[in-house]
Amino acid sequence: MDNLTHYLATTLKTLRQQREWSLSRLAEATGVSKAMLGQIERNESSPTVATLWKIATGLNVPFSTFISPPESVTPPAFDPQQQAMVVTPLFPWDPELCFDHFSILLAPGALSESTPHERGVTEHVVVISGQLDMCINGEWKTLQAGEGVRFAGDAAHAYRNSSGQTAHFHSLIHYPRS
Repeated sequence: MDNLTHYLATTLKTLRQQREWSLSRLAEATGVSKAMLGQIERNESSPTVATLWKIATGLNVPFSTFISPPESVTPPAFDPQQQAMVVTPLFPWDPELCFDHFSILLAPGALSESTPHERGVTEHVVVISGQLDMCINGEWKTLQAGEGVRFAGDAAHAYRNSSGQTAHFHSLIHYPRS
């Protein structure tokens, strides 16, 4: 896990410096506080998935930019008592096809609200096991294992597990071509 948080800290700082942005400018672009961004860059804080989405959207980079560390890093074990959500890349960012593909575990009772992604993003969600509630365009819909939904990711949306078992789902995110 230390390698993963170090990778995240280094990646964030590098992206900010490449743009010649201050922490204040980054905070404006992402909606994440300057203090939190500084803590992440100094490897003093591990952000939530929702915070990472805000940062990726504000920087206009794929989400997997922050969670696809060198191959030597193994993903953390999922402990629903300690973590609400774990996101693991199945296929990291593909610049030719413009997509990320994730495997996501959502703990029982957990809620993850996602800020809008960049304009033109389309998300595909397929439940692998368990049950997943999704809020799309202000309406909640329950998906069972084997069911899926496709929606515009450039609007606020949310994932909720109202069951007593871990929900496992895949999320395929298509980004518009630059």
